[in-house]
Amino acid sequence: MHQEHNDDKIQQVLIPVISKLILVIVVLVIGLIAMPIVFYYSNQPDKPKDKASTADAASTEVKKDAVAYWTAPDVSSITDAKQKEQVEYGKELIAHTAKYLGPNGSVLKISNGLNCQNCHLQAGTAVFGNNYGSVASLYPKFRARSGAIEDIYKRVNDCFERSLNGKAIDTAGKEMQAIVAYINFLGTNVTKGKKAEGSGFKDLAFLDRAADPAKGLTVYTTKCQSCHQANGEGVFNGDKTEYTFPALWTTHSFNDGAGLNRISNFAKYVKYNMPQGTTYQSPQLSDEEAWDVAAYILSQKRQHINVPKDWPDKSKKPFDHPFGPYADKFTEAQHKFGPFKPIVEEQKKKEEEAKNKTIASTKK
Repeated sequence: MHQEHNDDKIQQVLIPVISKLILVIVVLVIGLIAMPIVFYYSNQPDKPKDKASTADAASTEVKKDAVAYWTAPDVSSITDAKQKEQVEYGKELIAHTAKYLGPNGSVLKISNGLNCQNCHLQAGTAVFGNNYGSVASLYPKFRARSGAIEDIYKRVNDCFERSLNGKAIDTAGKEMQAIVAYINFLGTNVTKGKKAEGSGFKDLAFLDRAADPAKGLTVYTTKCQSCHQANGEGVFNGDKTEYTFPALWTTHSFNDGAGLNRISNFAKYVKYNMPQGTTYQSPQLSDEEAWDVAAYILSQKRQHINVPKDWPDKSKKPFDHPFGPYADKFTEAQHKFGPFKPIVEEQKKKEEEAKNKTIASTKK
């Protein structure tokens, strides 16, 4: 009787313990089975609710990134016959400058043989091809290079004297009036004071090193030389009136006072426009190739222009202006080929200090 009583007590203690152990084991087994399933489904990509919502999302993204770039107005839309004739002549002068004003020009012999559209592509209408879209809307304007307010006539003659390495033309003459009429017409669809989208050059990231002319020679040989020739002399057309492929240095190219003699301008120009067939949507050169080939071309000897009145305020010189003196500690070599990030950071710092100083003085 005593033994039976003890057995009953043992069973009363063990049965609940065993039951709890069995429950724990069951829970663990279920957890081990469920875990991979939960992990699999938690890592699947979210599915759209329906096709329509997917299309709407894509459409929104496209609209957010789309930019409406400036498009040149059509010269044929001009109804006034006299104006149309003048604008058409202006376009002709931009496209074939040398034919009329080059070394063998039919009107004057005052420039180097380049055409305006060698720098301002498609007669100044190409997106990010240094177009004229913003000229009429932004001029007259103050330019730090001259330290003065400039009008379109001054801007055009700057190009004749620098990019075309020639002489200024009479502002009252037929050719200047036609060129200005054409440039003004191109700006008729741009609001005064506004910059046209896609004008100038498309931005290009700085390198973390100096641009390398030696590396640029390799790029030039493989991707530029077939058109512009080994010595950068370009190719004249049959009757020697204008270039089929423009000279990139030598006496027939832009001189050292031209805007394209700044490496940032030249690198942006070639990145998004060269070699032939390139557009800003489909560049053929890498960023490094663009900077390096620009360094090679701009390291070649070119004509000098004496412009002692340029940049009266030295602190306003661009970071890549290739000639001193400068308002900072950086060398002429670094200003010419980079690296440019330290120069730009220093310029921004000084501009901010000057701004704060002006604000402080006005509060006194």
